[in-house]
Amino acid sequence: MTNLVSKWNYPTTVRFGAGRISELPEALAATGIKNPLFVTDPGLAKLPVVANTLKILDDAKVPYAVFSDVKPNPVEANLTAGIAAFKAGKHDGVIAFGGGSGLDLGKLIAFQAGQTRPVWDFEDIGDWWTRANSDAIAPIVAVPTTAGTGSEVGRAAVLTDEATHTKKIIFHPKLLPAIVIADPELTTGMPAFITVGTGMDALAHCLEAYSAPGYHPMADGIALEGIRLVLENLPKAYADGNDLTARAHMMAAAAMGATAFQKGLGAIHSLSHPIGALYDTHHGMTNGVFMPYVLAFNRPAIEERIARLAAYLGIEGGFDGFAKAILKLRADLKVPHTLPDLIKGLDMDAERKDFIAVSAVADPSTGTNPVPLTKEAALAILEASVAGKV
Repeated sequence: MTNLVSKWNYPTTVRFGAGRISELPEALAATGIKNPLFVTDPGLAKLPVVANTLKILDDAKVPYAVFSDVKPNPVEANLTAGIAAFKAGKHDGVIAFGGGSGLDLGKLIAFQAGQTRPVWDFEDIGDWWTRANSDAIAPIVAVPTTAGTGSEVGRAAVLTDEATHTKKIIFHPKLLPAIVIADPELTTGMPAFITVGTGMDALAHCLEAYSAPGYHPMADGIALEGIRLVLENLPKAYADGNDLTARAHMMAAAAMGATAFQKGLGAIHSLSHPIGALYDTHHGMTNGVFMPYVLAFNRPAIEERIARLAAYLGIEGGFDGFAKAILKLRADLKVPHTLPDLIKGLDMDAERKDFIAVSAVADPSTGTNPVPLTKEAALAILEASVAGKV
């Protein structure tokens, strides 16, 4: 008899490759969407990448409407407005287009438009997802324009509860898009800051999934290769935003991270979520800030595992060698070393630190951190990230 028991899920159909955005009308037809709501963020909505994509729909005579009232960390008011637009236009599906914010909110609009219960009733707790009316969930085609969150292959979405200043994860199997178009050409216009931030998010997903306890050798393998792709290609994409090969590898790594983290995440995300909710920071860049401090905290439980990772990557020195490689990567990419470097004029008194620590412990990502995260431990990591002590 063995205790190796687990549950494994893998992503949806992904049409991967440069130029495949031209297949968007075909993807809509394959999912039965005839009148999509095109959901993106306000910054992207003004750029040629959106205009070019909408022209593809126009040329194919696909009717649509555009919704772009999306904050970088989406809130319930954005969702409410999106649902109103979905219903007003009598839409039958969603094109979720963009980075994490556009993808997550697009997925949530498709999910929530047909529900009668509030969205918070479907938080990723136990079997709360079974409360949803599955038949009322509209189909989704996802088109990522960044290489980080991997939300395009995820069954969850993050929404900020402004009343409690907390980020909550909404889960349902049908939040998984029916078809993904992963075209690296769409990412070539990303600014350096977004390239780095989204890349650090992909790295955090892979690293935390690989480090999480539990038996999932397939997720481990995906995470392992995802880490290699990020370490080798993120510096290239940062140095030359038009390096399509590096962009393609990063887009793959992002999807790999989101596929792997079904195994679990950890304290990098646990701490990033309340920081993002309170200070509206870029999620991936916040992950990049916390990464070395959480890695050091988890060392007692993952040292041997990280040594195997280092050997696979050709990094000498085991755990210490890998930790130094992460610090060097952050420095080379100009990732802030501390929270004050990330958040100018940071105001964080004892009461706010306490709130962040309590929120981190309660975060769904915490359950699979390799070392149990107590409030005291969360405070210690937070203090280290403020002082810059690894």
